[in-house]
Amino acid sequence: MSLITLKDLSLARSAPLFAGLDLAIAKGDRLGLVAANGRGKSSLLRILAGTEEASGGTLTRSRGLVTAFAPQDPPARLLPMSLYDAVLDALDAEAAETESWRVDVLLDDLMIEESLRNRAVDSLSGGWQRTLLLARAAVIEPDLLLLDEPTNHLDLERIGLLERFLANLPRDCAVVAASHDRAFLDDVSTRTLFLRPAESADFALPYSRALQALEERDAARSRQFENEMRKVKALRQQAAKLKNIGINSGSDLLVVKTKQLSERADRLEEQAKPGHKEHSAGTIRLASSGTHAKALVSIKETSVATPDGRQLFRTGPLWIEKGDRIALLGANGSGKTRFVTRLRAALDGADPDIRGAATLTVGYSDQGLSQLDAWRTPWDAVKRSSDLGDQTARTVLAGAGIASEAQTAPTARLSGGQRARLAMLLLRLAEPNFYLLDEPTNHLDIEGQDMLEGELVSHDRAFVRAVATRIWVITGKKLVEVDDPGPVFDRLMAG
Repeated sequence: MSLITLKDLSLARSAPLFAGLDLAIAKGDRLGLVAANGRGKSSLLRILAGTEEASGGTLTRSRGLVTAFAPQDPPARLLPMSLYDAVLDALDAEAAETESWRVDVLLDDLMIEESLRNRAVDSLSGGWQRTLLLARAAVIEPDLLLLDEPTNHLDLERIGLLERFLANLPRDCAVVAASHDRAFLDDVSTRTLFLRPAESADFALPYSRALQALEERDAARSRQFENEMRKVKALRQQAAKLKNIGINSGSDLLVVKTKQLSERADRLEEQAKPGHKEHSAGTIRLASSGTHAKALVSIKETSVATPDGRQLFRTGPLWIEKGDRIALLGANGSGKTRFVTRLRAALDGADPDIRGAATLTVGYSDQGLSQLDAWRTPWDAVKRSSDLGDQTARTVLAGAGIASEAQTAPTARLSGGQRARLAMLLLRLAEPNFYLLDEPTNHLDIEGQDMLEGELVSHDRAFVRAVATRIWVITGKKLVEVDDPGPVFDRLMAG
């Protein structure tokens, strides 16, 4: 039995996001929703949740369907609440009064420490806010759980916990997850929907196998289209030849035959459908100012600590050389971001244990892309960060996936993916020779991750395997270098 059924559903903004979408979600489905940044994934989830209207088509829900939606960011009204109260707020008044124990059980299942439960939502990290939003959705015990980028900001331990939590949901509960995390999709999905402006593709397969099936289908359609267009060309050539003969000979039969061939060619051309070609959501390229120094950064044996002086881990002597692609791994709270923050501060000033080469130019991006908050609009960001002319600035912004109408709109209105692409563009314009990137794949679609892989530290397992030439791991309060990230991933995912 279908929980929800879509028929010929469409959504258009300044351009069509999707059209002709037919989809049925059944009890127990685990559906991965995949599309490039800004192509309608979040909007489709909101349509399924009933908080947004489609442009056309029909949506039918089963009687009494309970749907819960975990968006990417908490609503503003939740920010001053405590984490506990924000989860309790998801229950109706009667349940909140008599069944508050459900919140306690759920927070225990999600391993949320007591010290965090009374913290204001706006003081929580991005990862804990993501966990809060999952808890709000799950506490109402829905029939259909909708998740928008659920792994963003989560470390591997929390991703492992999320995967186990989803696996332990009631068998009848359906899950739809919009995500760019390829490993997560492979682990949790049994179906994959590739959302497209036309002819979205639904496969009863997890992401990687579904992608292979999609590419094979697209390739077959491209070959079929090319064959049909060759037939059209041959028919038109034959018609032209017969037309000349008919005119010269005065044969009415040849004139009729010519018309028939032309009409056949027209019908075949009209019915032929080209293979799908995905339009890029924006290019990601990084640039380097270059340096003759062999060791860009040298680190003596040192201790990394919290702001109040509590030691997190120690390092031995370390060097970072030109061309290194270092992935820094460790459990939540082990000190990864603290280490990156200290590196950045040390390279900007004096630190007796961390030294950068004289020619070092640092490019930094944090998890929340907070560096973008300094700019009112994308246009301001590019113009004030470079000496580009107006036309060139417009061109590079458009190339990063920020259309002309968004270039002078408030930066806060950009989607997560657009913000990530803008951050990468500003880094490129600065031309650093040393990049410090804290969770660079947050918000980036799969195409963007592939581009960044081609250029280049992350919790994205597929990204780390594709990019890293060196693996640093924080374990047992020490930073050590390992050759294979696989066992580290397994240990962190297991919690």
